[in-house]
Amino acid sequence: MHPAFSVIFFTTASGAGYGLWIWLGLLAAGNALPARAPSLFALGLGFVCVTAGLLSSTLHLGQPLRAWRAFSQWRSSWLSREGIVALLCFVPMMWLGAAIWFGYHARIAGLALALLSLLTVVCTAMIYASLKPVPAWRHPLVVPVYLLFALFTGGLLLAAILSLAGLSPGNMTGFAAMIVAALLWRLKRYAWRSIDQGELPVSRASALGLPAGRSIKVFERPHTEGNYLTREMGFVLARKHARKLRVIAVLLFALVPALCALPVWLFVHLDAAPFFLAAALSALAGTFVERWLFFAEAKHLVTLYY
Repeated sequence: MHPAFSVIFFTTASGAGYGLWIWLGLLAAGNALPARAPSLFALGLGFVCVTAGLLSSTLHLGQPLRAWRAFSQWRSSWLSREGIVALLCFVPMMWLGAAIWFGYHARIAGLALALLSLLTVVCTAMIYASLKPVPAWRHPLVVPVYLLFALFTGGLLLAAILSLAGLSPGNMTGFAAMIVAALLWRLKRYAWRSIDQGELPVSRASALGLPAGRSIKVFERPHTEGNYLTREMGFVLARKHARKLRVIAVLLFALVPALCALPVWLFVHLDAAPFFLAAALSALAGTFVERWLFFAEAKHLVTLYY
């Protein structure tokens, strides 16, 4: 599949924003919000990430001005469900922001924000996991990995904000970051191995009702010029380049954040702000590379026709 920058930016930025809202909402639900200034800043940063991501996603549409029509297909379309739930998130977000500003408790608003943000990330992942013509996206780890990346990047952003505000998130936060980084690496390694070993469930021969071992050759090209299908579905990534990008992605979203979190865990009185900030920025960059590979390595069955 063609890795469109707008969609990659959308899944990376909005995932981090929703992850930040999930953690902030859980803190509000547990009546454990930090001081007003860092809480409002974290809520606002989540708003910027989510809004920028959602607006970026419309750039990939053929007719962006008709994006509103997608909301009418919520019964059958995960894209429509995602759009509806994404907009609903802004209601408890504003409610929670008002509660923080005026200094009263809003456990219901926090819980609603966390649940709706979590549901939005699930809907985003299901857009791809529900597409049968792309076997790589039908992998059972697609949804869990999307959720884990959102929670990981959002959690690191929140830890960085609290640390910069002079509030210690605790040395166990560093330990948790190391565990999640290792888990993400293991899950992505397993998913990539499945992609490398997997084969397309159909072939040209099976499409024609012929035995699987029969060799089928295309007499002539279906089109004399490139079209939407050849541009969007026919992207090819060399395996040697994929391996290099996988290493870069793992270094950025797993190794660097884990190394940054290690001293935070070991030294209680250490200033954690620069370490969490570096870990968050590295994780976001690694997520961007991972999302690029997510699209570039996916093979659409329509390519068999070409």
